[in-house]
Amino acid sequence: MARYVGVDLHRDCFTVCIRSEAGRTQTREWKLKDVREFARRLKPADELAVEATGNTRYFASVVKEKVGRFVVVNPSQFKVISQSVKKTDRNDAETLALYLSKDLVPEVRMKDEAHAQMASLAQTRDKLVKLRTTLKNKIHNILSARGIVMPKEAFSGEAGLNKVLAMRLGPMVELELQVIVEQIRSLNAGIAKLDGLIKSGGEKLPGHENLTSIKGIGPTSASILLSTIGDVKDFADEGKLASYFGIVPKVDKSNKTEHIGRITKRGSKIARTTLVQCTLIAKRYSPYLKKYYERIKKMRGTGKAIIATARKFLGIIYQTLKNNWVFEDFPNFVIADRPA
Repeated sequence: MARYVGVDLHRDCFTVCIRSEAGRTQTREWKLKDVREFARRLKPADELAVEATGNTRYFASVVKEKVGRFVVVNPSQFKVISQSVKKTDRNDAETLALYLSKDLVPEVRMKDEAHAQMASLAQTRDKLVKLRTTLKNKIHNILSARGIVMPKEAFSGEAGLNKVLAMRLGPMVELELQVIVEQIRSLNAGIAKLDGLIKSGGEKLPGHENLTSIKGIGPTSASILLSTIGDVKDFADEGKLASYFGIVPKVDKSNKTEHIGRITKRGSKIARTTLVQCTLIAKRYSPYLKKYYERIKKMRGTGKAIIATARKFLGIIYQTLKNNWVFEDFPNFVIADRPA
């Protein structure tokens, strides 16, 4: 007999509600250090639902193989809990168990360790790049306030940073600039290390050779895209992958009225940004993508043309991974002969 188990997971504890097919419930609190004891009490026919949190992967590593079905719930889509007027651990666990029993919980994919680690590296790199940009903007503002004009790009290299340090602008300003420059140099070193890890780790992911054979996708971009996609077989078609990337329009349909809005922007912002950047490069080389871009641009403008072309390019990425294509000549869609 199946049991439906709802788990409200926290940093050092979790609350469990076990619901029988007849609707009877039992609720108990556990310490996270006792998770293995909890796992031993589960049954192969059990179904378990837990919201995605920072330690869900650890919880899953202990519990997942003990139950018949393990569901990670997308908290941003499961508004029943986030918008509940009765927000307690016990109520959240009971709600998860109830909706699991009715198969109404929005499930989120849980990627394997290699793809998850690559995604984590990409997120860390993105944070460091944004922090570096903030510091560059600060230097630009300090200099602009004193009538000194230097392009922000100049602060990316050592020559530009040394030029900033050589300026005589008064003790306090010079010290401030020195601290900022030191931080930028530290960030440069950290980003370079992460780039190396992303490149070397990405090369081991299935599909890396396929994506880098596409003109416009480099080793780092391929790693970031693959860390988001994971196993392409998880997506039934191109549209499912596009929806996962958040690059499909919102549709609001009621009765006979239908409104199509901006893209949903669900999923990884890093992957979406990487996809657009790769698209802009690929369309320079691919007559097919360039022609498509120019046609949409005439009808709907540059911004929408870029997004539409990125959606088209993602379809090519999907087919490339699904069919295990490696391009010999991507601009002309020539696939390399490979041994069977």
